[in-house]
Amino acid sequence: MSQEVTLERLHGLVQQSLNRWDVPAGTSARLINISENATYLVEAPNGFRSILRVHRENYHSRDAIASELAWSRALGREGGVETPDYFLGRDGSAIQTATVDGLPAPRHMVMFAFVEGHEPDPDHDLVAPFRQLGQIAARAHLHSSSWRRPAGFQRMTWDESTVFGPTPTWGDWRDGPNIDAGIASQLERLEARIVSRLAKFGKGADRYGLIHADMRLANLLVYKDKPRLIDFDDCGFGWFLYDFATGVSFMEDHPQVPALKKSWVEGYRTVRDLPAADEAEIDTFVMLRRMALLAWIGSHREVEIAIELAPVFAEGTARLAESYFSTHG
Repeated sequence: MSQEVTLERLHGLVQQSLNRWDVPAGTSARLINISENATYLVEAPNGFRSILRVHRENYHSRDAIASELAWSRALGREGGVETPDYFLGRDGSAIQTATVDGLPAPRHMVMFAFVEGHEPDPDHDLVAPFRQLGQIAARAHLHSSSWRRPAGFQRMTWDESTVFGPTPTWGDWRDGPNIDAGIASQLERLEARIVSRLAKFGKGADRYGLIHADMRLANLLVYKDKPRLIDFDDCGFGWFLYDFATGVSFMEDHPQVPALKKSWVEGYRTVRDLPAADEAEIDTFVMLRRMALLAWIGSHREVEIAIELAPVFAEGTARLAESYFSTHG
Protein backbone atom coordinates (compact mmCIF):
# COMPACT_ATOMS: atom_id res chain seq x y z
CA MET A 1 0.00 0.00 0.00
CA SER A 2 1.40 3.42 -0.95
CA GLN A 3 1.92 6.04 1.74
CA GLU A 4 -0.67 8.26 0.03
CA VAL A 5 -3.34 5.55 0.31
CA THR A 6 -2.30 4.71 3.87
CA LEU A 7 -2.62 8.34 4.95
CA GLU A 8 -6.00 8.62 3.27
CA ARG A 9 -7.27 5.63 5.22
CA LEU A 10 -5.70 6.86 8.47
CA HIS A 11 -7.50 10.16 7.98
CA GLY A 12 -10.77 8.26 7.72
CA LEU A 13 -9.90 6.30 10.86
CA VAL A 14 -9.16 9.50 12.79
CA GLN A 15 -12.34 11.27 11.68
CA GLN A 16 -14.55 8.37 12.71
CA SER A 17 -12.69 7.89 16.00
CA LEU A 18 -12.75 11.42 17.44
CA ASN A 19 -16.05 10.75 19.21
CA ARG A 20 -14.26 8.13 21.32
CA TRP A 21 -13.12 11.09 23.43
CA ASP A 22 -15.26 13.79 25.00
CA VAL A 23 -14.29 16.50 22.52
CA PRO A 24 -16.33 19.63 21.66
CA ALA A 25 -18.78 19.74 18.78
CA GLY A 26 -17.19 20.53 15.44
CA THR A 27 -13.84 19.01 16.33
CA SER A 28 -11.61 18.09 13.38
CA ALA A 29 -8.08 16.75 12.90
CA ARG A 30 -5.26 17.40 10.46
CA LEU A 31 -2.00 15.54 9.97
CA ILE A 32 1.06 17.44 11.22
CA ASN A 33 3.77 14.75 11.25
CA ILE A 34 4.45 11.28 9.96
CA SER A 35 7.37 9.21 11.27
CA GLU A 36 7.04 6.05 13.33
CA ASN A 37 3.48 7.21 14.01
CA ALA A 38 1.01 9.58 12.42
CA THR A 39 0.42 12.67 14.54
CA TYR A 40 -2.64 14.90 14.19
CA LEU A 41 -3.55 18.32 15.55
CA VAL A 42 -7.10 18.14 16.88
CA GLU A 43 -8.99 21.45 16.95
CA ALA A 44 -12.48 22.71 17.74
CA PRO A 45 -14.17 26.09 17.03
CA ASN A 46 -14.22 26.93 20.76
CA GLY A 47 -10.39 26.92 20.90
CA PHE A 48 -9.91 23.34 22.12
CA ARG A 49 -6.67 21.75 20.89
CA SER A 50 -5.07 18.39 21.50
CA ILE A 51 -2.61 16.03 19.82
CA LEU A 52 -3.73 12.63 18.55
CA ARG A 53 -1.11 9.97 17.99
CA VAL A 54 -2.03 7.07 15.72
CA HIS A 55 0.49 4.33 16.38
CA ARG A 56 2.31 2.49 13.64
CA GLU A 57 1.17 -1.10 13.30
CA ASN A 58 3.31 -3.81 14.89
CA TYR A 59 5.66 -1.34 16.61
CA HIS A 60 4.33 -1.18 20.18
CA SER A 61 1.88 -3.49 21.91
CA ARG A 62 -1.00 -2.08 23.91
CA ASP A 63 0.83 -3.00 27.14
CA ALA A 64 3.97 -1.20 25.94
CA ILE A 65 1.98 1.96 25.19
CA ALA A 66 0.33 1.76 28.61
CA SER A 67 3.82 1.47 30.15
CA GLU A 68 4.97 4.59 28.31
CA LEU A 69 1.97 6.53 29.59
CA ALA A 70 2.54 5.29 33.14
CA TRP A 71 6.13 6.53 33.25
CA SER A 72 5.40 9.80 31.49
CA ARG A 73 2.62 10.64 33.94
CA ALA A 74 4.65 9.55 36.99
CA LEU A 75 7.64 11.58 35.81
CA GLY A 76 5.43 14.64 35.43
CA ARG A 77 3.81 14.23 38.83
CA GLU A 78 6.81 13.04 40.86
CA GLY A 79 10.01 13.65 38.94
CA GLY A 80 10.04 17.39 38.35
CA VAL A 81 9.83 17.06 34.56
CA GLU A 82 6.93 18.69 32.75
CA THR A 83 5.35 16.05 30.51
CA PRO A 84 2.26 16.11 28.28
CA ASP A 85 -0.78 14.63 29.97
CA TYR A 86 -3.28 12.49 28.09
CA PHE A 87 -7.05 12.18 27.90
CA LEU A 88 -9.13 9.15 28.76
CA GLY A 89 -11.65 8.00 26.22
CA ARG A 90 -15.36 7.87 26.94
CA ASP A 91 -14.85 4.24 27.96
CA GLY A 92 -12.25 5.24 30.56
CA SER A 93 -9.26 3.93 28.59
CA ALA A 94 -6.32 6.10 27.53
CA ILE A 95 -5.64 3.80 24.56
CA GLN A 96 -8.27 3.48 21.87
CA THR A 97 -8.00 0.79 19.21
CA ALA A 98 -9.94 0.83 15.95
CA THR A 99 -9.68 0.22 12.22
CA VAL A 100 -11.37 1.06 8.93
CA ASP A 101 -11.76 -0.86 5.70
CA GLY A 102 -8.50 -1.02 3.83
CA LEU A 103 -6.12 -0.90 6.76
CA PRO A 104 -4.33 -4.23 7.26
CA ALA A 105 -4.64 -4.13 11.07
CA PRO A 106 -6.28 -2.09 13.85
CA ARG A 107 -4.34 0.94 15.13
CA HIS A 108 -3.82 2.10 18.69
CA MET A 109 -4.50 5.79 19.36
CA VAL A 110 -3.74 8.14 22.26
CA MET A 111 -4.91 11.75 22.64
CA PHE A 112 -2.50 14.08 24.44
CA ALA A 113 -2.95 17.55 25.88
CA PHE A 114 -1.66 20.27 23.57
CA VAL A 115 1.72 21.73 24.62
CA GLU A 116 2.62 25.30 23.66
CA GLY A 117 6.05 25.98 22.20
CA HIS A 118 8.25 25.86 19.11
CA GLU A 119 10.89 23.43 17.94
CA PRO A 120 14.43 24.83 18.36
CA ASP A 121 16.38 25.71 15.21
CA PRO A 122 19.71 23.82 15.03
CA ASP A 123 21.34 26.90 13.52
CA HIS A 124 20.41 29.08 16.49
CA ASP A 125 22.44 29.23 19.70
CA LEU A 126 21.26 26.19 21.68
CA VAL A 127 23.77 26.32 24.52
CA ALA A 128 21.28 27.59 27.13
CA PRO A 129 18.48 25.18 26.11
CA PHE A 130 20.93 22.26 26.25
CA ARG A 131 21.93 23.17 29.77
CA GLN A 132 18.25 22.96 30.70
CA LEU A 133 17.93 19.74 28.71
CA GLY A 134 20.78 18.26 30.75
CA GLN A 135 18.86 19.10 33.92
CA ILE A 136 15.69 17.53 32.50
CA ALA A 137 17.59 14.36 31.56
CA ALA A 138 19.15 14.12 35.02
CA ARG A 139 15.76 14.46 36.72
CA ALA A 140 14.34 11.79 34.45
CA HIS A 141 17.22 9.45 35.27
CA LEU A 142 16.91 10.04 39.00
CA HIS A 143 13.21 9.28 38.81
CA SER A 144 13.58 6.19 36.64
CA SER A 145 16.24 4.80 38.99
CA SER A 146 13.93 4.91 42.01
CA TRP A 147 10.50 4.51 40.43
CA ARG A 148 8.68 1.27 41.14
CA ARG A 149 7.44 0.19 37.74
CA PRO A 150 3.90 -1.23 37.58
CA ALA A 151 3.33 -4.93 37.04
CA GLY A 152 3.55 -5.92 33.39
CA PHE A 153 5.71 -2.93 32.49
CA GLN A 154 7.33 -3.45 29.09
CA ARG A 155 9.38 -1.16 26.90
CA MET A 156 11.95 -1.62 24.16
CA THR A 157 15.71 -1.67 24.72
CA TRP A 158 18.30 0.62 23.15
CA ASP A 159 21.71 -1.01 23.37
CA GLU A 160 24.38 -2.55 21.18
CA SER A 161 22.29 -5.65 20.47
CA THR A 162 19.23 -3.72 19.27
CA VAL A 163 21.37 -1.50 17.02
CA PHE A 164 23.88 -4.08 15.74
CA GLY A 165 22.41 -7.48 16.66
CA PRO A 166 20.78 -10.07 14.41
CA THR A 167 17.34 -8.40 14.65
CA PRO A 168 18.04 -4.67 15.01
CA THR A 169 15.02 -2.54 15.92
CA TRP A 170 15.38 -0.13 13.01
CA GLY A 171 17.07 -2.51 10.61
CA ASP A 172 20.66 -3.13 9.53
CA TRP A 173 22.76 -0.02 8.93
CA ARG A 174 24.25 -1.80 5.93
CA ASP A 175 20.89 -1.34 4.21
CA GLY A 176 21.17 2.42 4.55
CA PRO A 177 21.40 4.57 1.43
CA ASN A 178 24.62 5.29 -0.49
CA ILE A 179 26.94 2.96 1.44
CA ASP A 180 29.80 2.07 -0.90
CA ALA A 181 32.59 -0.38 -0.13
CA GLY A 182 34.85 2.25 1.44
CA ILE A 183 32.14 3.60 3.72
CA ALA A 184 31.05 0.08 4.66
CA SER A 185 34.61 -0.83 5.68
CA GLN A 186 34.91 2.29 7.83
CA LEU A 187 31.57 1.65 9.51
CA GLU A 188 32.33 -2.02 10.16
CA ARG A 189 35.38 -0.80 12.05
CA LEU A 190 33.25 1.75 13.88
CA GLU A 191 30.70 -0.88 14.93
CA ALA A 192 33.44 -3.07 16.37
CA ARG A 193 34.94 -0.13 18.28
CA ILE A 194 31.56 0.89 19.75
CA VAL A 195 30.71 -2.65 20.83
CA SER A 196 34.10 -3.12 22.46
CA ARG A 197 33.97 0.16 24.40
CA LEU A 198 30.39 -0.38 25.57
CA ALA A 199 31.24 -3.87 26.82
CA LYS A 200 33.92 -2.28 29.01
CA PHE A 201 31.61 0.56 30.07
CA GLY A 202 29.00 -1.90 31.33
CA LYS A 203 25.38 -1.64 32.35
CA GLY A 204 25.60 -0.80 36.01
CA ALA A 205 22.49 0.71 37.62
CA ASP A 206 24.26 4.07 37.87
CA ARG A 207 24.72 4.14 34.09
CA TYR A 208 21.82 2.21 32.60
CA GLY A 209 18.06 2.25 33.12
CA LEU A 210 14.78 3.64 31.83
CA ILE A 211 15.40 6.60 29.51
CA HIS A 212 13.45 8.88 27.18
CA ALA A 213 15.62 7.75 24.25
CA ASP A 214 14.53 10.46 21.80
CA MET A 215 15.40 13.92 23.15
CA ARG A 216 16.04 15.32 19.67
CA LEU A 217 15.05 18.85 18.72
CA ALA A 218 11.77 17.69 17.18
CA ASN A 219 10.71 16.50 20.64
CA LEU A 220 11.60 19.72 22.44
CA LEU A 221 9.17 22.61 22.51
CA VAL A 222 10.57 25.89 23.78
CA TYR A 223 8.04 28.11 25.55
CA LYS A 224 9.07 31.32 27.33
CA ASP A 225 12.74 30.26 27.04
CA LYS A 226 12.05 26.93 28.73
CA PRO A 227 12.37 23.63 26.82
CA ARG A 228 9.57 21.12 27.31
CA LEU A 229 10.06 17.44 26.60
CA ILE A 230 7.38 15.62 24.60
CA ASP A 231 6.87 12.26 22.86
CA PHE A 232 7.89 9.35 25.07
CA ASP A 233 7.06 6.87 22.28
CA ASP A 234 10.64 5.53 22.18
CA CYS A 235 11.25 5.48 25.93
CA GLY A 236 12.87 2.28 27.05
CA PHE A 237 15.94 0.75 28.64
CA GLY A 238 19.37 2.05 27.73
CA TRP A 239 22.40 3.95 28.88
CA PHE A 240 21.61 7.30 30.49
CA LEU A 241 24.16 9.04 28.26
CA TYR A 242 22.25 7.84 25.21
CA ASP A 243 19.78 10.61 26.02
CA PHE A 244 22.42 13.23 25.18
CA ALA A 245 23.18 11.43 21.93
CA THR A 246 19.52 11.54 20.94
CA GLY A 247 19.53 15.27 21.65
CA VAL A 248 21.94 15.86 18.76
CA SER A 249 20.23 13.43 16.39
CA PHE A 250 20.70 14.27 12.70
CA MET A 251 23.07 17.14 13.63
CA GLU A 252 26.00 15.21 15.08
CA ASP A 253 28.41 17.04 12.75
CA HIS A 254 27.06 20.53 13.50
CA PRO A 255 29.83 22.93 14.62
CA GLN A 256 28.10 23.77 17.91
CA VAL A 257 27.79 20.17 19.14
CA PRO A 258 30.96 20.34 21.33
CA ALA A 259 29.53 23.42 23.08
CA LEU A 260 26.17 21.68 23.46
CA LYS A 261 27.83 18.66 25.05
CA LYS A 262 29.69 20.87 27.52
CA SER A 263 26.49 22.76 28.39
CA TRP A 264 24.41 19.58 28.74
CA VAL A 265 26.97 18.06 31.09
CA GLU A 266 27.06 21.22 33.20
CA GLY A 267 23.29 21.21 33.51
CA TYR A 268 23.19 17.49 34.26
CA ARG A 269 25.67 17.86 37.10
CA THR A 270 23.51 20.45 38.84
CA VAL A 271 20.98 17.66 39.42
CA ARG A 272 22.79 14.29 39.29
CA ASP A 273 26.37 13.12 39.55
CA LEU A 274 28.18 12.39 36.30
CA PRO A 275 31.67 10.92 36.80
CA ALA A 276 34.49 12.01 34.50
CA ALA A 277 34.79 8.45 33.16
CA ASP A 278 31.16 8.59 32.03
CA GLU A 279 31.58 12.01 30.43
CA ALA A 280 34.57 10.69 28.49
CA GLU A 281 32.36 8.07 26.81
CA ILE A 282 29.64 10.45 25.54
CA ASP A 283 31.02 10.42 21.99
CA THR A 284 30.61 6.64 21.88
CA PHE A 285 26.90 7.04 22.49
CA VAL A 286 26.70 9.74 19.84
CA MET A 287 28.17 7.30 17.34
CA LEU A 288 25.88 4.47 18.53
CA ARG A 289 22.89 6.72 17.91
CA ARG A 290 24.26 7.87 14.56
CA MET A 291 24.53 4.27 13.39
CA ALA A 292 20.99 3.59 14.58
CA LEU A 293 19.81 6.59 12.57
CA LEU A 294 21.61 5.37 9.47
CA ALA A 295 19.63 2.14 9.77
CA TRP A 296 16.43 4.15 10.44
CA ILE A 297 16.90 6.18 7.25
CA GLY A 298 17.30 2.95 5.32
CA SER A 299 14.10 1.45 6.73
CA HIS A 300 12.02 4.66 6.61
CA ARG A 301 12.77 5.85 3.09
CA GLU A 302 9.28 7.32 2.71
CA VAL A 303 9.68 9.77 5.63
CA GLU A 304 10.52 13.37 4.74
CA ILE A 305 13.68 13.71 6.84
CA ALA A 306 14.97 10.35 5.53
CA ILE A 307 14.45 11.53 1.95
CA GLU A 308 16.27 14.78 2.73
CA LEU A 309 19.29 13.17 4.43
CA ALA A 310 19.65 9.98 2.36
CA PRO A 311 22.17 11.39 -0.16
CA VAL A 312 24.71 12.51 2.48
CA PHE A 313 24.10 10.66 5.75
CA ALA A 314 26.32 7.62 5.21
CA GLU A 315 29.26 9.69 3.98
CA GLY A 316 28.82 12.07 6.92
CA THR A 317 28.77 9.12 9.30
CA ALA A 318 32.07 7.87 7.89
CA ARG A 319 33.64 11.31 8.44
CA LEU A 320 32.38 11.36 12.02
CA ALA A 321 33.83 7.87 12.50
CA GLU A 322 37.27 9.07 11.42
CA SER A 323 37.11 11.91 13.94
CA TYR A 324 35.92 9.48 16.63
CA PHE A 325 38.84 7.10 15.96
CA SER A 326 41.30 9.95 16.46
CA THR A 327 40.08 10.52 20.04
CA HIS A 328 38.81 7.07 21.04
CA GLY A 329 41.46 4.76 19.66
